[in-house]
Amino acid sequence: MLVRLFRVFLRPYRADILKIVALQLVATLGTLYLPTLNADIIDDGVIKGDTGYILRLGGVMLAVTVLQILCAGTAVYFGARTAMALGRDIRAAVFDRVQSFSAREVGHFGAPSLITRTTNDVQQVQMLCLMAFTLVVAAPIMCVGGIIMALNQDVPLSSLLLAIIPALGILVTLIVRKMRPIFRSMQERIDNVNRIMREQITGIRVVRAFVRDEHEQRRFGEASQDLFETAVRGGRLMSLMFPSVMFIVNISSVAVVWFAAHRIDSGAMQVGALTAFLSYLMYILMSVMMATFMFMMMPRAEVCAERIDEVLSTETSVVPPAEPVTELPRRGHLELRDVEFRFPGAEEPVLRDIDLAAEPGRTTAVIGSTGSGKSTLLGLVPRLFDVTGGQVLVDGVDVRDLDPALLARAIGYVPQKPYLFAGTVASNLRYGNPDATDEELWHALRTAQAKDFVEQMEGGLEAPIGQGGSNVSGGQRQRLSIARALVSKPEIYLFDDSFSALDYATDARLRAALGRETGESTVVIVAQRVSTIRDADRIVVLDEGRVVGDGTHHELMAGNDTYREIVLSQLTEAEAA
Repeated sequence: MLVRLFRVFLRPYRADILKIVALQLVATLGTLYLPTLNADIIDDGVIKGDTGYILRLGGVMLAVTVLQILCAGTAVYFGARTAMALGRDIRAAVFDRVQSFSAREVGHFGAPSLITRTTNDVQQVQMLCLMAFTLVVAAPIMCVGGIIMALNQDVPLSSLLLAIIPALGILVTLIVRKMRPIFRSMQERIDNVNRIMREQITGIRVVRAFVRDEHEQRRFGEASQDLFETAVRGGRLMSLMFPSVMFIVNISSVAVVWFAAHRIDSGAMQVGALTAFLSYLMYILMSVMMATFMFMMMPRAEVCAERIDEVLSTETSVVPPAEPVTELPRRGHLELRDVEFRFPGAEEPVLRDIDLAAEPGRTTAVIGSTGSGKSTLLGLVPRLFDVTGGQVLVDGVDVRDLDPALLARAIGYVPQKPYLFAGTVASNLRYGNPDATDEELWHALRTAQAKDFVEQMEGGLEAPIGQGGSNVSGGQRQRLSIARALVSKPEIYLFDDSFSALDYATDARLRAALGRETGESTVVIVAQRVSTIRDADRIVVLDEGRVVGDGTHHELMAGNDTYREIVLSQLTEAEAA
């Protein structure tokens, strides 16, 4: 999986990779040439007392060293730049894929896991790539070159490499095989810590209201301890790697000196050759150690690559049309025809046999008990989900055939849980219409009954808004979300229980203002509060995913038991009449 990820995302940087390999090759060859020059200085210069020869070869060594430094430094620069570009491209690809997901796919992965995959997982892959380009590209060159140069110094002594290199390979393989499942478990535990932290920060008011501080601290502590124990298990294996490799390196050096001493004593080998051979042995073992660092990071990077690929290979259930319709007559006619929707694996559909038509200039309300499918029904129109049966039509065109941008312009959707982005009041209101003027923003705020509190905020339209709208109340968030929909001036307005946090007086003023503003548009309101929808031109009653009533308030009160039960649970008989 890791190789496939690299192959796909490093393809645009093939020229830079060739430069890195070429520069690392020159730098490594220079490094390998230095011990041979040093051996010649010892054998032919120092022992013979030839100062001129020492100076000449010393100059050559200096020139080779300068070349080696320049090539190595340039290779590191290109390697770091390519690795950072890889991380940027993978993050962008993951982000783009997540943006295409429907609510179904986001719910499948979970927001904390998607955040971890986009940040921590990508960083692990990026760091492995950086290690590969800056260190590990040179490792095989140095290992092979070191073996050749060691054979050039003394063939019989080189036979020790036949025992040293396989011993290192077996050791590293055994440790890496044990590390891989630990690192997969570690990434899952990071997801869990992120999830709990996100829940606690978002629900801090609930935690304090129920005095559950100690419980939440204990829950977070358990998740953190679980991550700690897993990380320690991985750390123990990683800590074994370096001393084990160093043990083999030191034993190898002792063995080389032991056997070389006998050969020097018999005259079969010179002191300079021993010095060069020890250097090449160190280079060979150092290249194995560099590869070892890579192998230490690889298990975790492989797990991260698999998690990234899970996101990239997941296709959204809301598929863009192959030949999208790019124009509509802009009438705002909305129709749900024999609609069915069920979640994957569910035994029963959430919605079934839904037939509903909403006309321009009329307000259509949807009411029902909790869990009857009201919000799901509304989510089918902007394609938060796609129907599993039937059709959702806008101006006679199936929404699955509409260009997504055109559908977004035709619909103004205010969700049940309004969300504001970090920025200013103005930046949030212009989310659906970036070209809206300040006058248009103030007009939308007046209609949404938000003008007064925005004027009181320091900065007015430029007043800061915290992430998620954390610095405004629930009712203010709802009114700002409604104003945001009004600014985009769509043909169809969808209000998903968007008045629930408002007091009755504000609710009444807002509905009256909306009636004037949206008089020629199609308005669909989902609500729990009867007072919000009783004056609608048409009320649709849902029960267990089916339409069980359709008519005006008075018609339904007279002939629909389900609607009458809902109304009388909130109002008296006299108020309902």
